[in-house]
Amino acid sequence: MTAGVHDATAAQAATEPEGNELACIDVDVDVDANISTDGTIVVGPAPLAPVPPEASTGRAVMAILSRPFKHLLAQTDSSLQTLGRFFSLGGQAFGFLVTDLVRLRHPWRDTLNQAWFIISVTAIPALLVSIPFGVIVAVQVGNFIQQVGASSVSGAAGGLGVIRQGAPMVAALLLGGAAGSAVATDLGARTIREEVDALRVMGVDPVQRLVTPRLAAIVFVAPVLCAFIIFMGLAAGYAINVGFQSGTPGSYIASFASFASVSDVVVAMGKTWLFGVVVILVACQRGLETKGGARGVADAVNASVVIGVVAVFVLNLIITQGVSMSMPLRMG
Repeated sequence: MTAGVHDATAAQAATEPEGNELACIDVDVDVDANISTDGTIVVGPAPLAPVPPEASTGRAVMAILSRPFKHLLAQTDSSLQTLGRFFSLGGQAFGFLVTDLVRLRHPWRDTLNQAWFIISVTAIPALLVSIPFGVIVAVQVGNFIQQVGASSVSGAAGGLGVIRQGAPMVAALLLGGAAGSAVATDLGARTIREEVDALRVMGVDPVQRLVTPRLAAIVFVAPVLCAFIIFMGLAAGYAINVGFQSGTPGSYIASFASFASVSDVVVAMGKTWLFGVVVILVACQRGLETKGGARGVADAVNASVVIGVVAVFVLNLIITQGVSMSMPLRMG
């Protein structure tokens, strides 16, 4: 019996290596094996084909050259989106303004407060800028006109310069630099303090509550500011011409009345109104989109002033060209 047990154990031990060899063969089949040139077996994935150095260099060069174009496309897309949000904000603000006026629900108290605030921050700078501007125009134009012997038209030249270009641009720069920056600061501070989000939670539209009163205020204040700058600029030019350039009051006023007309004043006030609307909407948009705390408020104020001034100069170029073609200068 003992011999039979030893025989069975020996037979089992003899059959185990065969099973192990079969198992090893199965595993070797499943593994991705590669045979090298010297006959050794290398276990692992097949090596990739080497990339030519010319192809890698070409890809690197293309990647470097495409970066400016990608950046330009990204900036263009962002600018177009910002422009679209600007027009959307303007449409909503004017829509709420007209609707509230028709329904007699316009917040006149907020509008008057904003109008007084805009006047308070622009009146003194307008006075301090319009007088030197009128003096500079009168001195430069007067010297040139005296050299060519046409001193009788000095009033017309200086007056038209102040009315057509000086007053609208000075008013726009003051509205963008003083009023626009103040509005952007106010709305930006409200945004980072989450007051604007609180208005939305309460069901109040921030455009209707915050933007519309400021838009209505600028609609009323901008033409008044333009008229004030025109008056001060003409008064300064008149004083310089009569007091220091040997001009006569009669010739100054007569030449001014011969060339200037009411349409010039209307165009100047219309331009100022448009410039004021643009700068106040830009300031409101930058303020409502403020992010990043106090630094975000500073960036919003900077962006509102820069974008507003650039937009005003572009619009002034377009409007001036159109007015020059449609309303040529006439005497009498």
